[in-house]
Amino acid sequence: MKPFSEACEQNKEPILEVLKTELAASRRVLEIGSGTGQHAVHFARHLPHLRWQTSDLPDGHEGIRAWLSEAGLGNVDPPLALDVAHGSWPAARYDAVFTANTTHIMGWQEVQALFAGLNGVLEAGGLFILYGPVNYDGRYTSASNARFDQWLKARDPRSGIRDFEAMDALATAAGMHLSADYAMPANNHLLVWRHRA
Repeated sequence: MKPFSEACEQNKEPILEVLKTELAASRRVLEIGSGTGQHAVHFARHLPHLRWQTSDLPDGHEGIRAWLSEAGLGNVDPPLALDVAHGSWPAARYDAVFTANTTHIMGWQEVQALFAGLNGVLEAGGLFILYGPVNYDGRYTSASNARFDQWLKARDPRSGIRDFEAMDALATAAGMHLSADYAMPANNHLLVWRHRA
């Protein structure tokens, strides 16, 4: 059976509306942490000008392949094995890198490795698009995010909702600047950084 994420089902349309604009000039996208594969199928179907490359840890590949097989799309590729902190990054270059709901389940060292690794895969002027909950000035944006953060830390003390300022500093160190910050439903944000041209 295919894996299913209710969160993906709920957020795919709001994210797609932003991607239609932000990825209008892109052609090749690497998704980091494709999860169930639901996002990849939905976005590739509605953005046919893109070549969408899925990736995740190997134990998630079977579920992603199930979604891709059922969809039968010609512009989305089978998952690459990608562990941002300990594995090999793809040798290819992409116009954009997309990731959703990953940084709060990673340890901080993995978040650092994620941003550092973007230099090796992003084309000059390419975009890094990150979706999920974010803190600003060390503060939660909602009571529900505060409760979610407590749940995350109880599950894995290394995880947690990340501060925008800390991630923006990592982006700056990787040669990127913030291009847009979209407030999204359910107290999430979609952040867009552009790599130096």
